[in-house]
Amino acid sequence: MIEVKEVLAAAEEKMEEAVMYLEEALAHIRAGKANVKILDGVRVESYGSLVPLNNVASITTPDARTIAIKPWDKSMFRPIEKAIMDSSVGITPENNGEIIRLGIPPLTEERRKALAKQCKGEAEQAKVSVRNARRDTIDKLKKAIKDGLSEDMEKDAEEKMQKTHDRFIKQVDELYAAKEKEIMTV
Repeated sequence: MIEVKEVLAAAEEKMEEAVMYLEEALAHIRAGKANVKILDGVRVESYGSLVPLNNVASITTPDARTIAIKPWDKSMFRPIEKAIMDSSVGITPENNGEIIRLGIPPLTEERRKALAKQCKGEAEQAKVSVRNARRDTIDKLKKAIKDGLSEDMEKDAEEKMQKTHDRFIKQVDELYAAKEKEIMTV
């Protein structure tokens, strides 16, 4: 016989992972403001291996439209610039010999709408994951009735699962709404 609490906890963990993935995905979507997270995927050639950009330089945002990258080693200017150019960041770096600057251009209305649409897609994907976790759990509970689980326990567990599902769907909606607001604010 299955342990109801374990099944519910496993489902909640899957739902939590979906929300965490959404948070990470939304953090990488550029919203017109300087955010060091957009450089998380950039890998720099350093001493024969590819390392994350933040391992070879300090990254700061001196203002809302600028990201400043200060390499710890002067010889890293060229590899860092090359890595940024080759990445999907889409911003040309400016080098003054001391610091590399990335000027974040203001978003056009079309670009804002496209980014909002991309965010909606990510949110929808997270909701699908949450719903799948709920469905799988309810299926397990229904099968457990055949193995001796009482119908009352199954119904109670199903209600708990639905409440958990609703809570995570609400979280996804809140994350999406906040990111959409951030993108659409000029």
